[in-house]
Amino acid sequence: MTVTLTPAAVRELERLRQKSQAKANGDILRLGVKSGGCADWLYVLEFTAAAQPNDFVAEISGLVIAVAADSVAKLTDLNLDYTEDLMGGAFRFHNPIAGQTCGCGLSFKLVDH
Repeated sequence: MTVTLTPAAVRELERLRQKSQAKANGDILRLGVKSGGCADWLYVLEFTAAAQPNDFVAEISGLVIAVAADSVAKLTDLNLDYTEDLMGGAFRFHNPIAGQTCGCGLSFKLVDH
């Protein structure tokens, strides 16, 4: 599994991680998908204290990232970016296997095979 983070995403994740540590949530970024959202799947980002036993764990750009085994196939070659505009900032998920992405940017459908 390959996940890449842009420098802007790394900066924002570091900022959120430091804020999370102050609340004792943990250092590990849990990245995954769950059923739901405007399309079939919804991206999930959260900080946690420990990875789960079946998680795929990697260090990417200085961040420890855990991906649940059942999310790995849906996140292969994902590029995570962070952008800001007049309305605020948001993470942008660039997923090559997403056939359709919702306008909110957080939900997607897989490409039909």
